[in-house]
Amino acid sequence: MAREVLYQKIANTIQEQIFSETLKIGDKLPSIRAFQKLHNVSMNTIKQAFLELESKSLIESRPKSGFYVSKTSNRKLLIPSMNKLKLSEQKTTSEDLITKVFDSLSDKDITRFSIGVPDPSFLPIAKLNKGLAKVVRNLAESGTSYEPVQGSANLRRNVAKWAIVLEGKLTEDDFVTTSGAMNAIFNCLMAVTKRGDTIAIESPVYFGIIQIAQNMGLNIIELPTHPTTGVDLEALKKVIHKVDVCCFMSNFSNPLGSLMPDEHKKELVKMLTHHNIPLIEDDLYGNLFFGTVRPKPCKYYDEAGIVMWCGSVSKTLAPGYRVGWVAPGKFKDKIIRQKMAQTVCMPSLYQEVIADFLEHGRYDHHLRNLRSTLYTNSLHFQRTIEDHFPENTKISQPQGGSFLWLELDKSIDTAVLYDTAIQQKIGFAPGRIFTQHDQYHNCMRLNFGLEWKEKVELDLKRLGQLVKNSL
Repeated sequence: MAREVLYQKIANTIQEQIFSETLKIGDKLPSIRAFQKLHNVSMNTIKQAFLELESKSLIESRPKSGFYVSKTSNRKLLIPSMNKLKLSEQKTTSEDLITKVFDSLSDKDITRFSIGVPDPSFLPIAKLNKGLAKVVRNLAESGTSYEPVQGSANLRRNVAKWAIVLEGKLTEDDFVTTSGAMNAIFNCLMAVTKRGDTIAIESPVYFGIIQIAQNMGLNIIELPTHPTTGVDLEALKKVIHKVDVCCFMSNFSNPLGSLMPDEHKKELVKMLTHHNIPLIEDDLYGNLFFGTVRPKPCKYYDEAGIVMWCGSVSKTLAPGYRVGWVAPGKFKDKIIRQKMAQTVCMPSLYQEVIADFLEHGRYDHHLRNLRSTLYTNSLHFQRTIEDHFPENTKISQPQGGSFLWLELDKSIDTAVLYDTAIQQKIGFAPGRIFTQHDQYHNCMRLNFGLEWKEKVELDLKRLGQLVKNSL
């Protein structure tokens, strides 16, 4: 029997014991070695099984003590509701609310649960600075000359080598570098749409996607999205005849943190290929997985070149470097021509620093540490919310990324709550900014990519009290 099947079988057995309460919250599990002897398998197989259970928040590791059944294995709070498909409802804008959230960034005393960037303490800044000095010394003309429009060959080569999740299907020639993932998405939309076309997106969705689509004069269809499994493909089938392009985040979406199952990804790509509809895939958070392996993107199942796979290091390594890329499939030549007309090329220095980071394994090492920290943080946040927010709060349970989506009592308007929280030096992202419709007023997004320390914990508890006071 294959090792993958074995570890999943063992994990499923333990999971059933937890759900049946044969193993209760707080119970200590037998050691990895004990399980290894019991099942007569390798230590690595048991470790994989335990990692699988950890990714589902069913068990937790306690330093120098072992593994225990996690408190979150018996969650007191439900997951958020899934919205319904809205086609004829009047569109509104939340530009002022978005501006208000971003204006708060200038106040360094605010605890920023609002903005989705990793805490600076999580970033290998000293190593990046060392790499920058190295590149300045070694790069021709110290990076002051133009590079090819397609982007740094060194970066494209290393991204292609590093993206092993695609099992060698892409080469350096398949990529074009961009100024972050949002610039990649903008270029993709420019390449495949015209004013008046219709784009299908998730709902709730990152507000930047809505802003770009509206500025380009596109009609937007927001599809119901499950907080665990992602966009509702049955809803997409109902409107597929109206759709010119799709833009989805299949791995750990922002803000829900949902993960589209592989079977859904295959079905989605097959459906869109049949209708010749391009898919812009924002895989910005795909490397921030809490399980044993990185989930495959939809691009993995793309044989016709319709998937435009976008990524960057903005949410994992260096937000300010603005280093991103896209593997645009059959639209590559058009993307390159657009880039030539817009920017000619990207700055060489930061691309070469990232390429060096990838080439020598430092990115993989950094990601392992970052994923571990984010996973631990997600548990801290979930427990604190369960203990200090109202009992009818609904909370997502992401398997990766850095966001939690909360659905509060229907009587609460988080846009109003935001004003109260900011006065208390607490920031969050009101749910209203993640849609073009009149919905999600009682929702909020929290970024758990902060250093978990006493002030952060206290402010999360204070936010819970503000929610209670609003009832």
